[in-house]
Amino acid sequence: MRLLQPFTGILSLSLYVITIIIAFLLIMPVALIKLLIPGLRRPCNQILDQIASGWIEANSYHQKRLTRTHIHTSGELDTLNKNDWYMLIANHQSWVDIMILVRVLNRRIPYVKFFFKQELLWVPLLGQALWAVDFPVMRRHSKAQIRRNPALANQDLERTQRACEMYRHSPVTIINFLEGTRFTPAKHRAQGETYRHLLQPKAGGLAFTLAAMNGQLRQLLDVTIAYPEGRPSFWDYACGRVRNVHMHIRSMPITDDLIGDYPGDAEFRERFQSWVNDLWREKDQRLERLIHDRSL
Repeated sequence: MRLLQPFTGILSLSLYVITIIIAFLLIMPVALIKLLIPGLRRPCNQILDQIASGWIEANSYHQKRLTRTHIHTSGELDTLNKNDWYMLIANHQSWVDIMILVRVLNRRIPYVKFFFKQELLWVPLLGQALWAVDFPVMRRHSKAQIRRNPALANQDLERTQRACEMYRHSPVTIINFLEGTRFTPAKHRAQGETYRHLLQPKAGGLAFTLAAMNGQLRQLLDVTIAYPEGRPSFWDYACGRVRNVHMHIRSMPITDDLIGDYPGDAEFRERFQSWVNDLWREKDQRLERLIHDRSL
C-alpha cells in the first residue's frame, strides 16, 4: 500500500487541477454577467455559490474514494442551518484544515468566505475565481503603521465594512483562523508556548468583522480540528496517509457585547481579547482530549 501512495497523490492532484479548471470555466461567464449587469448580482451570486458548492462536492467525492480519510465529527453538527449567518473560527495546523472544513460543512451552512491577501488576485485562475465568488480582499495596515497614524484603523474598518456589505442580504459563513498563520513548533516556541497545541489568538480581525457586519452574523461556530497521527501536509492528505481526523463543532450566539470599537475603545478591546483567550484555553484542552482519543 505504501508503494501506491505517491500514485494516489499524483491522481488526487490531477483531479484537483481538472476540477479547478472546470469550475473556473463555469464561474467566469457568470461573473462577467454580474459585472456588466449589476441588477443581476444577487441571482448571479446564487449561481456562483452553487458552482462552488458543486466543486467542493466533486473534490469531496474523489477524496473519499482515493484517500479514505475517516473524519470523526462531534458536537453540534446536526443543528446547523444553511439559511443562517455564521462566523466560523478554527485552529490552523495545515492546508488540510480547509479541505476538511469544507468537506464536512458544505451544504450544511452557507457557502464559506474568507479574507485573502490582495497579492493573491494575481495568481492565475485562483485569484480571478476568488474575486468572482466575492471573497473579500484584505488590505490591512500593520500595528506599527496604525500607531504612527491612528486614522488608518478607521480606513481598515471601512474597507472591511465595504467588503462585508455584499453579505447583508444573503446568508454567509465567514471563516477566521484566529492564529493568523499555520501552527509550527518553531512559531509555538517563539510565542512562549502559552498554549499546549495552539498559537496565541489574534482578536482584532474577528472584532473588525463582527463590527463590520453590525449584528448580521448571528452565530459563532467554534471548530476544533485534531490530527491524532500528527500534523499532516497537503501531500500527506492527497496520498491517503491521513487515516483519521477529529472535528468538534460548537455553536454559540454572537451577543451585542461582542460588537464594539476594537481599535478605539480600550475597555472593549481588553474585554474582547479576554473572551477570545478563554475560548482558546478551552480549545487547547479540547485538542488535548481529541488527540489522545483512543476511540479513533
